[in-house]
Amino acid sequence: MQGSSDEGPFSARSSNDFAGRVDGTIVQAGHVDHVHISGGGRRVRVPSQLPPVPRVFSSRKRELAALEKWRSRGPTTIVISGAAGVGKTSLALRWLHDVREHFPGGQLYAHLGAHSIDGPAAPEDVLEWFLRAFGVPADSIPASAGQREAMYRSVTADGSVAVLLDDAVSAAQIRPLLPASPHTVVVVTSQWRLAGLRMDGARFLEIGPLNVADSIDLLDSVAGNGRLAEEPEHAEELVQLCGGLPIALSVVGARLASRPNRSLSREVSALRGSDRLATLSLEDDCSVEAVFDVSYRGLPHVQAQLYRLCALHPGPAFGIEVAGAAAHRPAREIEPSLDALVDRNLLNEVGDGRYRYHDLLLVHGRQMAEAEDPPEVRDAARRRMIEWYLTMAIAADLVLRPTRRRVGPHFREALDAPSTVFDTERMALRWLEVERRNLVSAVHAAAELGWDQVVWELCEALWAFYLNFRPYGDWLAIHRLGIPAAQRVGHRTAEARLRIQLASALANLERHDEAIEENRRAVRLAELEHDEATKAAALSELADSAQGQGDLAGALSHLHQAKQIRERIGTPRAVAVGQRRIGEVLLDLGRTEEAVAEFRHAADALATLDRAQCARALTGLARAYARNGRLADARRELDEVLEITSQLGLVRYAAEAVVVLAEVAELAGDLRAARTHYLRARAVFAEQEDPKADRLAERIARLPET
Repeated sequence: MQGSSDEGPFSARSSNDFAGRVDGTIVQAGHVDHVHISGGGRRVRVPSQLPPVPRVFSSRKRELAALEKWRSRGPTTIVISGAAGVGKTSLALRWLHDVREHFPGGQLYAHLGAHSIDGPAAPEDVLEWFLRAFGVPADSIPASAGQREAMYRSVTADGSVAVLLDDAVSAAQIRPLLPASPHTVVVVTSQWRLAGLRMDGARFLEIGPLNVADSIDLLDSVAGNGRLAEEPEHAEELVQLCGGLPIALSVVGARLASRPNRSLSREVSALRGSDRLATLSLEDDCSVEAVFDVSYRGLPHVQAQLYRLCALHPGPAFGIEVAGAAAHRPAREIEPSLDALVDRNLLNEVGDGRYRYHDLLLVHGRQMAEAEDPPEVRDAARRRMIEWYLTMAIAADLVLRPTRRRVGPHFREALDAPSTVFDTERMALRWLEVERRNLVSAVHAAAELGWDQVVWELCEALWAFYLNFRPYGDWLAIHRLGIPAAQRVGHRTAEARLRIQLASALANLERHDEAIEENRRAVRLAELEHDEATKAAALSELADSAQGQGDLAGALSHLHQAKQIRERIGTPRAVAVGQRRIGEVLLDLGRTEEAVAEFRHAADALATLDRAQCARALTGLARAYARNGRLADARRELDEVLEITSQLGLVRYAAEAVVVLAEVAELAGDLRAARTHYLRARAVFAEQEDPKADRLAERIARLPET
């Protein structure tokens, strides 16, 4: 750590707004090393680390009012989330400067580097900086993270302190940095919602792009001279083209301010053009594109090829293997070239063997690919990358659901030559979770390129992921692409199975009428293909919607029909899963003893066929035991469920079990434990935007205070 001023290694690396009145010298640079400031040995005991208040600020009256209301109610942690460039940091700074008199114990600031080239800041490093800001000598700061955290809490125990933690990446990064004082406020900014901090009592303020009126106000304040009033229609179109992002509005405003005779209609035309880099450059400053061009032209052949072709990657970050697929070279061969691109700051390394472009560099890389690589070369690179994701998704799905029926040809190839890339279910789930955005982007990219076969096969391959993580928005979106793709290639069985998968998401979101329609279409398609297994799957899903609408007799009828088909065609796993579902309906009907029998049979069969579904059957069994007053038996089954879900990394299914734990605690009169369990489960469902979160919130609200 260099220097001893309030500006440290965690200070802001960039600003989204024009800010501050400065009476001294300004140095603007991408990176400055070894700045030493002599403080004459004086230790800073009351830190004042907040960056300057933004001079130009977008209207956020509602958000400022919410922040002040929360502050007035006592100590709090506030998470301000939203997209990049939306003004999260500006809002936090404006408010904290307005209320700084309430925090005479100091104001701390740390840039946590969620998007830093060097990766996110480690909490223990931030703690060291904070302790030194409070005057703790460097040689007195403990080496271990736990001891630093304890010292930090001791130092802040009695003071009124405000803390701004900027650009956070996770709740785990935040928790060690929360002060101990009852007179503090902590503001966290992040592009992520950080739902895990709900368990720590945090308040959440999600800010979106500015509306048209506020966008015009911000643009007008930067452009000056009432320029926008002269062309109101073009002014509105201009702010719409900026997408309501303060950073884009500020750049365009500066361009207008420097061109007093330029019409807004001309600026609109410029923003509509394809050359974004040139458009978002100021004439009296360096051209971003020219700087990128100079760096690119000095690259050796392989590095230049990687720079261009990896920019065609469908998602935000990528690994070495998919970069190798893009270049059609072995991963070990291209790794040194990727490292060289990182060294040249043309690529960011965001994890071990994972890379990401800066947004503008991504635009530049794609421009270079379009200029230098023929269309067939670009399409071949895209195809190799997307099919790499398909191959990996299939390998993961086969580990997670080894006995599930698949109809895609890539699955058949995988069964003929089994992959060993994932040794365990946990590894497979972890890969799917990490690559979620890339996988969804791969489906969209394949659809845009007209690769229908790849589109629907990817939808099929991601089924286990949907079930375990429930990313409903993605789930719905890609099936809206996959179903028409299957139709266009004339694969009715694939279409039917994708409709069943879509219906499952709709039923979980309680959109039962839509789910029923999809399943009925699937039944008709299955009958046309004489596909009994698919028909049984659709009947089982129809039971979900019937149960959700309160038609328990209808649900039971659908499930028994499905069970008969599955027994006839010999699919033991599907039979057992159906028995679990029958148990759930019987439990809702109050036929508890029958439900116990169904759950027990299902769990016994699934113990060797599908451990994840076995856990769900045991969860149902525990709920049935609880309804019968057998609380000890219920706890025993739930202990086994939590052991299985922990081993497999099944967060969703663990949350289902925790709900039953809460019900058992409530029946036993332990309302404190019940509340804790409900809150724990609700956090999982809320993160998945599942309606179950709202129902759990209602249960929690009904619990008597303890």
